[in-house]
Amino acid sequence: MRVLICFGSSCETFDIPPNQTVGAIKQMIKDNFLVQLSDDKQHQYLELSYGGAALRENWTLCDVGITRGSAIRCLIKSERRPVMRVFNAVTGKTLPIMGSEALLHMSVARLKSVVSMQSGLPVCTFRLSTPEGVQLYDCNQLQDYAIVVGTTFRLDTWDGWVEFLLSCLLGHRLTVQIHLSEKKPVMRFQLQVALYIAASSGHLDLAGWLLERGVHADKPVGVHPYRQWCQQTAHRDTGKCPIHIAAERNHLLILKLFITKNLLSLACRDPGGRDPLKVAIQHGSRDCVQYLANKLCSVVSLSNMSLPMRIYLQIKRWVSLGQKGAASNQCQYSAAFKARSSTTPRENATYYLTVARKALVEAAEHCPDPDQEACPYHGLIQMCSSSNKLLVDLPSAASITVDNEESFRVTTEEGISGLACC
Repeated sequence: MRVLICFGSSCETFDIPPNQTVGAIKQMIKDNFLVQLSDDKQHQYLELSYGGAALRENWTLCDVGITRGSAIRCLIKSERRPVMRVFNAVTGKTLPIMGSEALLHMSVARLKSVVSMQSGLPVCTFRLSTPEGVQLYDCNQLQDYAIVVGTTFRLDTWDGWVEFLLSCLLGHRLTVQIHLSEKKPVMRFQLQVALYIAASSGHLDLAGWLLERGVHADKPVGVHPYRQWCQQTAHRDTGKCPIHIAAERNHLLILKLFITKNLLSLACRDPGGRDPLKVAIQHGSRDCVQYLANKLCSVVSLSNMSLPMRIYLQIKRWVSLGQKGAASNQCQYSAAFKARSSTTPRENATYYLTVARKALVEAAEHCPDPDQEACPYHGLIQMCSSSNKLLVDLPSAASITVDNEESFRVTTEEGISGLACC
């Protein structure tokens, strides 16, 4: 069968059997046109196209309906070679690490951060090893392992975790539930990992189910419970929270879900001290930047006043600190308010009163005339500065009363009341 091969500015006819493969035709073209392909930093290859569609190596001419007298176009194309590759044992796919050869001098910790971003897995759930099976440690440099261009690393996880992680990546809620551990510490860690992956992959249904189970989007993934002894030397990215990864990936619906569930997520900080807005700005997540900026510049309307969002978050955070120590598991109806470590009740009460005053002083700065009753912060400011008594009663928060820096009472939503005094 005679066909026309067009290469560059020349066209020649070839007698090719109908069952000839595209790969064999490419080799014939190389020999006839004396084509030399570069295989240095950029990989060059021949591509045959017919009717505007690229032909695969193992196809034959009769597979795509090429008949006698047809014209086949031949082009030289090039693609950048990855500096390194990582075979992901969870998905069975190979991840390319693109860039310059300078990447060969980066740290193992940095490489794990790059792999985490590409795979969607938290850094605490996998380890990397060389083709020879040597494990890479975060504190070392890649050059310590004599890594060269084109090396393919291997990503592995713990035994029995492949199915769980793959289910999280695919967003299969029921399968995730099946593979949860029966041991509570491990199960809590798995749920936090699942929320991180859901935020990374944009699985709204899985994220909503996890939030209903009490998983927090502003809580770091951390390390495996059985590795708590080495937490001080853990990878820096173990301090990342699901809301940070949602801002990085520009998953707006996931971000809205997290903030609707817990408004304090707006002020959540990553290991670098960045809140979700700064994370979104640095990663170019335009939709998330617009939403977060509007949210932080909004006003929260309460029953008898309105507060700027940033002031509201500061007060709500203070109330949250009080809630965490308000109730003791050993008492059903009343509990003593737990003082901070190495502090007396008097010092503890003074601390929280000082924090509240600081928040309200900032609120007063937004008020034209704090002494006038028309000021929306007048009542709070007077209670805080004049009578040394502060009553904060915010939606979804505890009611906290502080008296004379010597005693304060916290009442939670469940009606549990605790009193601390000198």
